[in-house]
Amino acid sequence: MTRPDTTRPDTTPPEVSLPELPLAAWRPTKDTLHLYCQILGKIRLATTAPRNHWWNVPLYVDVRGLTTRRLHHRDTTFEITLDLVDHAVVVRTADGRTASFGLGDGLAVADFDAGLHQALGGLGVDVAIREEPYGVPMTTPFPLDREHASWDRDAVRRFGRILDWSDAVFEEFNGWFNGKTSPVHLFWHSLDLAVTRFSGRPAPLLDADHVTREAYTHEVISFGFWPGDDKLGDAAYYSYTAPAPAGLGDQPLAAGTWTESGAGLLAVLPYETVRTADAPATTLLAFLQSAYEAGARLADWNADGLESSWCPTPEQLRQLRLSAAETPQRPAPQ
Repeated sequence: MTRPDTTRPDTTPPEVSLPELPLAAWRPTKDTLHLYCQILGKIRLATTAPRNHWWNVPLYVDVRGLTTRRLHHRDTTFEITLDLVDHAVVVRTADGRTASFGLGDGLAVADFDAGLHQALGGLGVDVAIREEPYGVPMTTPFPLDREHASWDRDAVRRFGRILDWSDAVFEEFNGWFNGKTSPVHLFWHSLDLAVTRFSGRPAPLLDADHVTREAYTHEVISFGFWPGDDKLGDAAYYSYTAPAPAGLGDQPLAAGTWTESGAGLLAVLPYETVRTADAPATTLLAFLQSAYEAGARLADWNADGLESSWCPTPEQLRQLRLSAAETPQRPAPQ
């Protein structure tokens, strides 16, 4: 019998050149994309079994953009891909049938919605959804929304590139934890790519809506990337601990700052800071690790027991912290 390869992998993160993504330059396209994703997400919600913390509803990064992954309706298995490379929507079934339509230079949300339901209907997998946005400033029902139709193809490609890279770094970081952890997934509610770690202990019941209550039934430290919004501005990486322990904002971060957000406290690292760093992945990983250590320490998590026995080694962590502290930031282009 051949023994499995037990060599510890090289966890040195890749360092690459990342594109710019200023919010103002693609805001109309971002809003249109956000609404497209909400429609896909609601179809996923209607065709998957419920899971704790709403893990049955997010989308996922794949090699072409965003995907629902495998869905089921009646006796058919299918998936929907929002292709950010060829700017198209593709529906595939397990028996080999395909339906698709292009996005051109932008489809009104109403046309996107109608086109997707038509494609699903032609394959026998169409489902009814609540045809209205959730938790966003836009409130027009999808079938009536002709306002949001912008599609900056270059900005969309850049966003897809950033999602792909961020997803890979989050996956690297996710491997450092052996407790309960979420997949790396994109929540279409706020259009953020996120991953969450759990202490294993229940949290106090929140006096909140049923979506929020289910999301925070247990103690968590979450991490993510969002492409920007009116509250916090341009694209950024973030972390928060819930429930937030006292004194969290006084803890040191390898990069970024603590920021008040609503009733909570966020560790925020601007995407531009990561993009212009000499070692972007090292900078991001150091930020994530320092935010985790701050929250876990003050919330009295069993941090030693939750460390992965596989990677990284203590020496790799030490080098990561040193590299982040010593790495100069490149000035942003003027």
